[in-house]
Amino acid sequence: MNDVKNLLVELLVEELPPKALRKLGEAFAETLTRSLHAQGLVAADASFTPFATPRRLAVRVMGVAARAADRAQQTKLMPASVALDAQGAPTPALLKKLAALGLGAKAVPTLLRQGEGAAQTLFLDSVLPGASLAEGLQKALDEAIAKLPIPKLMQYQLEHGEGPDFQPGWTSVNFVRPAHGLVALHGSLVVPVRALGLAAGRTTQGHRFEAARPGITLQDADSYVQQLRDEGAVIAGFDARRAEIVRQLGEVAAREGLRAIDDEALLDEVTALVELPKVLLCRFEPEFLAVPQECLILTMKANQKYFPLLDGRGRLTERFLVVSNIDPADPSRIIEGNERVVRPRLADARFFFDQDRRSTLESRVPQLARVVYHGKLGTQGQRSERVQTIAQRIGEQLGGATLAEEAGRAAMLAKADLLTGMVGEFPELQGVMGGYYARHDGESEAVAFAIEDHYRPRFAGDALPRGEAGLVVALADKLETLTGLFGIGQRPSGDKDPFALRRHALGITRMLVERELPLALPALVSTAFRAFPQDHGQAQAEVMHFLFERLVGYLRELGYSAAEVDAVVALRPDHWATLPQRLAAVRAFVALPEAQALAAANKRVANILRKSEAAAQVPLDAALLRERAEQALAAALAEVGPQADAAFARGDFTASLQALAALRTPVDAFFDEVMVNVDDPALRANRLALLQALHAAMNRVADLARLVS
Repeated sequence: MNDVKNLLVELLVEELPPKALRKLGEAFAETLTRSLHAQGLVAADASFTPFATPRRLAVRVMGVAARAADRAQQTKLMPASVALDAQGAPTPALLKKLAALGLGAKAVPTLLRQGEGAAQTLFLDSVLPGASLAEGLQKALDEAIAKLPIPKLMQYQLEHGEGPDFQPGWTSVNFVRPAHGLVALHGSLVVPVRALGLAAGRTTQGHRFEAARPGITLQDADSYVQQLRDEGAVIAGFDARRAEIVRQLGEVAAREGLRAIDDEALLDEVTALVELPKVLLCRFEPEFLAVPQECLILTMKANQKYFPLLDGRGRLTERFLVVSNIDPADPSRIIEGNERVVRPRLADARFFFDQDRRSTLESRVPQLARVVYHGKLGTQGQRSERVQTIAQRIGEQLGGATLAEEAGRAAMLAKADLLTGMVGEFPELQGVMGGYYARHDGESEAVAFAIEDHYRPRFAGDALPRGEAGLVVALADKLETLTGLFGIGQRPSGDKDPFALRRHALGITRMLVERELPLALPALVSTAFRAFPQDHGQAQAEVMHFLFERLVGYLRELGYSAAEVDAVVALRPDHWATLPQRLAAVRAFVALPEAQALAAANKRVANILRKSEAAAQVPLDAALLRERAEQALAAALAEVGPQADAAFARGDFTASLQALAALRTPVDAFFDEVMVNVDDPALRANRLALLQALHAAMNRVADLARLVS
């Protein structure tokens, strides 16, 4: 490569959709750089920096050549038997092919022959000239624009353009937002490319209100960030702008002895709304704090993009932070304006809260019968009845009549807040508001917590329900969703999961494992299916398979290896509460010097038993143990087996597996000295019975054969 310099490309546009800005900026930069690399204009390890502000997408690529290096190319032409006649002269077919490549008969002697006999083929070696930067960047720019993950395209008309087909005000372009400028600089030189009806230049624009001058003439690709900051009052980098917002939020909050609420998505969105962030402190009337803080926080974040401030105990205060896009000498008018805007929002929240409390949750329950849940699964009222039935059965198992009654009551009321004004305005608060209204209605704390928590865990890493009743109702709610939708054939497929069934399954998995619930999974799934009147056929087996798939992924994310997880899950354990202990035992077993030999022997035993129809059909007869090695194995098994079983029974899975280490020597000797499949049927059956007993003893904690490849 020659004449290597850094490259800057910028598209100046109208305000881009904020929730998509980060992704748009990264995609633009990555696609353009990848295309330049594919054309040989940058090295494979070339670094690049994406830039994204509300009004621009840009990238700086390091080490871009003015022209790519020439490269050799070998073109397959045709079989030699078709290309050449009996005398070795070119056939019309070969001459036609060469003509299409811009060559004549003189090229025939230079052609290469590969292969032997009838399989011999002619190839043409040639050198492709490397692409110029103008050609390569045009292709890369077109590709980067075409592959942008644009949420929704706009069509707009161009006022200026070139070419015989251009008509001012009539020629249209499709893009995410109207584009007004294009910069392409290789070092300090403009690269003559076009996009979206624009010709590349070196002029861009800064901040709409804070820039020192309307237009900024860029010196070169490397001066972009500094010139935009100094002359345009714009922080070009998304991450740099985000870091500045975080710094200012922390600084202003600390002065008040408070902290801003943590919300990564809100930070990203606000970063995408400003080019020069300035954080300002605002206040609202303290009387609004009588409304549940979740309502106030959500209305400030969702509607106004404000950052509420919390005290040291996590309680909302009457102060909040605004990220302004301008930095006036006197910010009082901006502060007053934001305080004036937030007031009616908070007043709406207070109105909904006051109105909702005029009716109890229980009085709303009958209205759920008029709310459709799913065309094939009935109304929310019917769904609530099913969840209540399942919750009562699980509660009875876990805590007897008292827990069953609490869980049943919570399940009956859990969906009633869907009919409240607050949840109608803010669906994200379902469950949360139910907990507040339940307390207002005089329900017990256990019931209120269960209503509030029954959607948990809502997402990966979310907290589990706090109390037993909440745990029961959450399990029942997720099981009802899973079994009901599987029962009508609404299974996830590929990346499509419109009912978030994978999330529900993961929630069930986490509750069973992390809370160590003494519940058998098959019985749980069966209980859930019995709550539906219709026969679900094979759906129960499908749900079980689906849950085990989620279990494998969950355990792998906890840090266990594929072999460790496979060994434990292969037994399809009914109770998942013991899975962490089983996995820890397997990990400790693998560290033993006898582990690999025993695992390999276990695999061999499993293969023998699988191929034999006589396995486990007769009890072990000590009188038929003829060989010394089989007698020794039987004796060792008689000694070790009870030790391993006793450890297993008391839940000490590590000790259970480690006890098996004593079997290595007799097992090795058995396979060295004893033939299992002898002609004598009684002897063969007895040896298979011994192997069956060995296999049962070795595989109570995990399928050890899975630990070897």
